[in-house]
Amino acid sequence: MTRRELYQRLVAHLDLPLLAGMGLLMLASLVTLYSASDHNFDRVLSQGANILVAMCCLWMVANMPLHYLLRTAVPIYTLGMLLLICVALFGDISHGARRWLNIGVATIQPSELMKIAVPLMMAWYFEKHEAALTLKNFIVAALLLLMPVALIARQPDLGTALLISASGFYVLFLAGLSWRIMISLLLAGIASAPLLWSMMHDYQRHRVEMLFDPTQDALGKGYHTIQGMIAVGSGGVFGKGYLNGTQTHLDFLPERTTDFIFAVYSEEFGMVGNLILLGMYSFVIARGFVITANASTYFTRLMAGSITLTFATYAFVNMGMVSGILPIVGVPLPLVSYGGTSMLTLLLGFGMLMSIQTHKKLVKS
Repeated sequence: MTRRELYQRLVAHLDLPLLAGMGLLMLASLVTLYSASDHNFDRVLSQGANILVAMCCLWMVANMPLHYLLRTAVPIYTLGMLLLICVALFGDISHGARRWLNIGVATIQPSELMKIAVPLMMAWYFEKHEAALTLKNFIVAALLLLMPVALIARQPDLGTALLISASGFYVLFLAGLSWRIMISLLLAGIASAPLLWSMMHDYQRHRVEMLFDPTQDALGKGYHTIQGMIAVGSGGVFGKGYLNGTQTHLDFLPERTTDFIFAVYSEEFGMVGNLILLGMYSFVIARGFVITANASTYFTRLMAGSITLTFATYAFVNMGMVSGILPIVGVPLPLVSYGGTSMLTLLLGFGMLMSIQTHKKLVKS
């Protein structure tokens, strides 16, 4: 086998435009992380290792024929549900939440797996009943969504629960859920707001309150919101310059390598840098929509659309909470924030997108 043939075999099932957009965002991650971690090169190397492992998984999933992908839906969803039940029974408690499970060789957060498992399972279910979808099918699909969401919300992890709810809703929407039903659900949600408010934990209610007036507890519950807004606003048009962010290097910014890395980026690169970053995200999202539009089957359209819309939601929620227009919900900036589990989950999703793009024919299982 020649080098050219080897190269063509390696990239045969990779979507190069999507890979290029992702690569630029991951490069921005490494550059920003070096500053956010106070020049800690070990943290950058660790993120590089996370990216390398996740890229290997992406390549394997991208080379997976679509009928294999379809067959994984039920096993992955079942495994995820079992792990969530194990977390509820004997998971590790940290910072007042039971979200992690020690499996001996590592501590995992099963809710991350459900970000892929839930839309995959729902798309599989709709594909099985594509010929004659009824309201009953949408109710069953909604139950497939609500079961893991309830377990995750109980941990408590409201941010992840809401984002998984969004990914499942996108599948319902793309499957053809009636507008009348969606409007009815919205009205029901608004009507039940007082009940939902009473069921929230104190710290969750405080986060919502701080959205409207973070200055009422500027050194406590509103601190994260205020410091994020200051960092984003102080960057101005062109930013303070790389490695020159005062909010970052004087230790005012909390969680600056994870949830608040966008504030670090904004302070150092300013509005111009933010527009470039938004351009990168827009390119990746647009490419995802192109793949969705070109998908050859019902299952692949649902999966591709859900993955793309969920990625867009994650980016919007993180930037919104750091900028002070959304409550703090602990959502990392996709492909930029430090973290191995979130990077792996995202790249598994993009691997599915590439498989959908390069494997045009779905063999029925």
